[in-house]
Amino acid sequence: MTLNLKITFIPLVALLMSSAACQSQHSDIIAEGAELVLVADDYTFTEGPAVDAEGNVFFTDQPNNRILKWSPDEGVSVFMQPSGRANGLYFDHEGNLLACADEKFQLWRIDSDKNVTVLWEQFEGLDLNGPNDLWVDPNGGIYFTDPYYQRPYWERSESAMKKEQVYYISPDMGNIKVVIDDFARPNGIIGSADGKTLFVSDRGNNKTYSYEILEDGMLSEGTLFCELGSDGMTIDNQGNVYLTGDGVTVFDKNGKQIEHIPTGKKWTANVTFGGPNQDLLFITAMDSVFTLQMNVKGVRN
Repeated sequence: MTLNLKITFIPLVALLMSSAACQSQHSDIIAEGAELVLVADDYTFTEGPAVDAEGNVFFTDQPNNRILKWSPDEGVSVFMQPSGRANGLYFDHEGNLLACADEKFQLWRIDSDKNVTVLWEQFEGLDLNGPNDLWVDPNGGIYFTDPYYQRPYWERSESAMKKEQVYYISPDMGNIKVVIDDFARPNGIIGSADGKTLFVSDRGNNKTYSYEILEDGMLSEGTLFCELGSDGMTIDNQGNVYLTGDGVTVFDKNGKQIEHIPTGKKWTANVTFGGPNQDLLFITAMDSVFTLQMNVKGVRN
């Protein structure tokens, strides 16, 4: 079924005034007079938005085992079903869609013809916990988080791994290594436009850290970026970092909160920039997806 529902949900100003959780300071990152727009709400739980080179956004409805595609002109359509219970998504430099397909604890590469290649599924002979979110660096290497969230479709009831870690796969896809091993539960991840800084959320401890990216994909010691964890994350062309959970909370590059965008939903899972000019904030929240016109743009490595 193709959906093309575009309804003005609630004026953003009203949302900001009515939300008790709103702690926003004045910022100019949101376009003047912009309203949060409901794109569609025919889902069970939306996640993992990723933008392609044309500005189309792909996102997941994990309980229904499908990846959907939103286009500014055509609305929403089903891209792939089944989809390996895909969660987080990201495009690589060749235009392939990468997916955290946690049905069988795998990381997938999906080409333009929807052919699937399993990039990784184990570490040191043990099944991964369940890849959750990922980011591709300028060299084509992949960072991904691997928390353990028990899924109803799994036969297992506990992890084979001793830790919930963050991994790096080399650009040639030939090597994998642990780059963060001291988180309670890693989740959201995003890198800076210049590829020099990695932001990773420890949702288990409700904190987000920044890391300098070193040679061979390794990371420096982590620095506390802000006292807030996140499900999904994105970054704009001013270096502001967008965290999700209670709506979307935006921090500047120094870790100072500058904005909060309520969605009216119990949980906001993820966020990215889309559209032909990459200036539409695309938000996945529970059964819905929203857009918001911005004065800033997303970045691609």
